[in-house]
Amino acid sequence: MIECIIIEDEPLARKLIEDYISRISYLSLLQSFSDPLKGLQFLQDRHIDLLFLDVQMPDLTGLGLLKILNQRPYVILTTAYSDYALDGYELDVTDYLLKPIVFERFLQAVDRVKSRKENQSNPIPLEETISSSDPDIMFVKDGTKLVRVNINDIMYIEGLKDYVSIYTPGQKIVSLQRMKNLEVHLPKSKFIRIHHSYIIATKWLQSIHKDYVEINHVSIPIGETYRKLFREFVDQQRLLGEN
Repeated sequence: MIECIIIEDEPLARKLIEDYISRISYLSLLQSFSDPLKGLQFLQDRHIDLLFLDVQMPDLTGLGLLKILNQRPYVILTTAYSDYALDGYELDVTDYLLKPIVFERFLQAVDRVKSRKENQSNPIPLEETISSSDPDIMFVKDGTKLVRVNINDIMYIEGLKDYVSIYTPGQKIVSLQRMKNLEVHLPKSKFIRIHHSYIIATKWLQSIHKDYVEINHVSIPIGETYRKLFREFVDQQRLLGEN
């Protein structure tokens, strides 16, 4: 069971999330708050698994609340503005939902939390990533099994706390391990880290913008720490193209 709370100052949005939670058997709603300060007090007094958190609230914003918390649960942000997604990634949120929230997208977000919680509860005593004799193949722990991954099929990798999600055109693999462990198995000629939570495969780059790149129509933020290195890579590729 995943114990959760809601901190949302909009009555209609709060009621909608409460209704969605009631439809999912593995979610248990403990409290629902309209006042972020009361919600913060609850979080400081009790451990929970999942927080549904509105971004825009009076007195204390959702992002401001997250920065105060020392022990964060899984967090799903709710917002009317997609611009806040990049801020959420910096704070290691699990997902964000754009209002008006549709049930299918809500289910996808909570299913993501469920998978990560189960993987954390049931790790298997195997190396997280195992190299193969074939340099283009590796095996990655996904729950209770090892999954064969073709390195050339990896579009990008997302890291959140103790998990990584590996995205290929045909599947997403969620593995209980840290980015640093997986990163050593990736060829530097094909992959580059552009954010503390993202490694991308350069062959899959569709477009490059000031603060993000696009891969498979997904916007991936460029972190401030990695911006200079990534720009140097882009400039180098441009020079190679001109030659």
